[in-house]
Amino acid sequence: MVCVDTCRVLDSCRDKDCFEDVRVFLTCPGVEMLNRAGAVRAKTAKVVWACVDMDNVPFNRGFYQLLIRIYCRVGLEMCLGQGNTQEAEGIAVVEKKVVLYGGEGSVSVFRSELSDTGFCSCGGKSTVGGNTLPQAVFEVADPIVLDTRVNECACPGCCSADDVPERVTAYLSAPLADCPSRVTVSLGFFSVVRIERPAQYLISAVEYSVPEKQCAAPPVEDACSLFRQMAFPTAEFSSSGSPVPGAPADGCGSCC
Repeated sequence: MVCVDTCRVLDSCRDKDCFEDVRVFLTCPGVEMLNRAGAVRAKTAKVVWACVDMDNVPFNRGFYQLLIRIYCRVGLEMCLGQGNTQEAEGIAVVEKKVVLYGGEGSVSVFRSELSDTGFCSCGGKSTVGGNTLPQAVFEVADPIVLDTRVNECACPGCCSADDVPERVTAYLSAPLADCPSRVTVSLGFFSVVRIERPAQYLISAVEYSVPEKQCAAPPVEDACSLFRQMAFPTAEFSSSGSPVPGAPADGCGSCC
């Protein structure tokens, strides 16, 4: 029997959210292209950062409201004339709220981490944490671009370009423009949210055994022979993602 320190999931939920007419903060080159573009469409969207704020729900002990702000890098395609298509980029910001049960904590949790502050700071270690709040975990897949619009005036959003953190704008090739954007997109998100708290469990375990298999490096001088030993990726060429009829269960294209 061994004691394990881990996190216990107290509550969780999954969501399928659709955010319509989300303003896209364009870069400076993107704004110049937009002023000359005849048509605009969003091609890609990728989640680059998310912030999660947690607050107690009044008159509901043990419940917490999570405010999740999601930052997405949006790739756009703009038509500047017959056969002249150029790409631009920007940031779209959406917010969602979730209420989950997280229990009540009666102790403050402190954890040590390595630090370079030396002897005067707890013997070379610093402590982090100290609150009684649970931990929120947000998992999200890259959104699906559902629609793109160019409005006559700038649409309001949940924040301004100045509110976009630097760690998000670092994913762009140019700084964001100061002027409001007229481009909006509709995005679909699949996400999972859960609340965890530290917990200790006594479980049955066995000692770790050293593997008997030896590590073998591939022959560098004969790369083609290594390639011939690889199984053909049949599933990658299947449009539905399901195994091809007649193929073995492991997806190999041959039985050699």
